Amino acid sequence: MKKTIELLGLHPQVSDYKINIHAKESGELFFVKGKLETVRCTDTCDKEVTVYVDHDEFKGESQFFIYPSTTEDQLRELIDEAVKKALLINNKKFELPAEEQGSYAVESNFKEYEPAELAAKVAGAVFGANTVENASLNSVEIFINKHTETVLNSRGVDKTQVRYDAMVEAIPTYNGADQSVELYEQYNFGSLKVSDLEKEIAGKMAEVKARYEAVTPDFAIDCPIILNPLELNQLFMDIVFDLHYSSVYSQSNLFKKGDMIQKAPEGDVIGITMAGEAEGNIRSAKFDQDGMSLGSIRLVDGGKAVNYYGSNRYGQYLGETPTGELRCLCVDAGTLEDEAFAAGPYLEVISMSGLQVDFYSDYIGGEIRLAYYHDGSRVIPVTGISISGKLSEVLNGIRLSKKTATYGGYMGPEKAVLNQMKVF
Repeated sequence: MKKTIELLGLHPQVSDYKINIHAKESGELFFVKGKLETVRCTDTCDKEVTVYVDHDEFKGESQFFIYPSTTEDQLRELIDEAVKKALLINNKKFELPAEEQGSYAVESNFKEYEPAELAAKVAGAVFGANTVENASLNSVEIFINKHTETVLNSRGVDKTQVRYDAMVEAIPTYNGADQSVELYEQYNFGSLKVSDLEKEIAGKMAEVKARYEAVTPDFAIDCPIILNPLELNQLFMDIVFDLHYSSVYSQSNLFKKGDMIQKAPEGDVIGITMAGEAEGNIRSAKFDQDGMSLGSIRLVDGGKAVNYYGSNRYGQYLGETPTGELRCLCVDAGTLEDEAFAAGPYLEVISMSGLQVDFYSDYIGGEIRLAYYHDGSRVIPVTGISISGKLSEVLNGIRLSKKTATYGGYMGPEKAVLNQMKVF
């Protein structure tokens, strides 16, 4: 890296540079039919160089990777080639972050365990969560990751952070009298909370049995719809994407600061914050790919868009103070207590082909692969149906749970009740 920095500094056409180094240590367990078949440890390191070239009123950029086998002559060629490519890019000029150094660690309880101990606790929670007769975990793969990320640039930025995450991939299987059903499960987390992991896997085991038993309803369904964190993340991220600096700069955003996202709220009022860190969130970071330190910013307050957010580059283009690429989605809890989800009728969505949210056409909906229809006295697994609604009306009447959940990059209400949705 010293030679790379030296050659970049000596090149007459290189105006600025940025180097991103990502070292990843991973412990991996592979189970087949409950038996541990393979244990694997990996240690990789990616080094990406971004070359910036100021030409006329523009600032072009180009990237290349460095490998252990890269020679000094090859480095010179890579830099020359990157300069040529950057001269073809006509981006508006901006300044790189400057004069920040430090080493940081993202908060996670992973560091409290030895790697083997942590993997064993995760495996124990996964396999211990299956209490469904005739159901099994056909295969399970567990990945425990430690990331060490460094950003340095020509303007004096030199930062390193350590962060952790884990992923469980599983194939839950239910063996019925006449057929078997398999599902795919991927669960990501940034801190280990055994009860949450057990709840996730237990829910998936119940789901695979329900998929076997599910029927296409031959009766009309007209009731509130309940969404869970996976779909709620999609709904609220669609709002957040609209407030990103890049969306505003390209004029592809619908909402502007001061616009009401909930025109006439009758349910819970939406509040959204984007943060650099949130407990257990797999996207938590101290700084972004440019080396920008990450804090938090309120984007939606009282159902109204109040701020934009985004990268150093696009923040400068808009004349805004850059927030950095905040990636942790934090949604305010609502007012609904657990008891509100006990009585029917309602349709709880468990799995969709993908929630479709379109603010321009004022639409929300999608195809349901599995849902639980609670008619007030029994629960019926159903499939082969779809839901749709007018997004503005749905948002006005949305009710959010008081209880919160962390799911991947989302932290917010565990459930939401949507009214004025059609089921067909």
